[in-house]
Amino acid sequence: MENKNNNWNEISEEIAEVAKKIKDRSGEEDLVGDLKDSLKNTIENTSEVIKNIIGTIEETIKDEEIKKETLDIVNKINNEIKQTVSEASKNILNLDNSDLSEEE
Repeated sequence: MENKNNNWNEISEEIAEVAKKIKDRSGEEDLVGDLKDSLKNTIENTSEVIKNIIGTIEETIKDEEIKKETLDIVNKINNEIKQTVSEASKNILNLDNSDLSEEE
């Protein structure tokens, strides 16, 4: 009889551990989702800021040479931001995928 109680205790503990892992995993997935949404919003806002800067440059600078040079600089900044975001996204996705595969 004692052995049956021990088995049930072990099973109960194992179920509790699995439930805890499921709860932890779901919390991690929610955090990752929130971070991805936040990153997406930041990218969209940055894109909008750059569009506004370009629009302002085109509307306010009358000297064509200065306008062109200024737009070239803004475009270089924009390209650098795109490249950085692309690399960061790949790193984030790789970390996310490797974490998942290690735990499974």
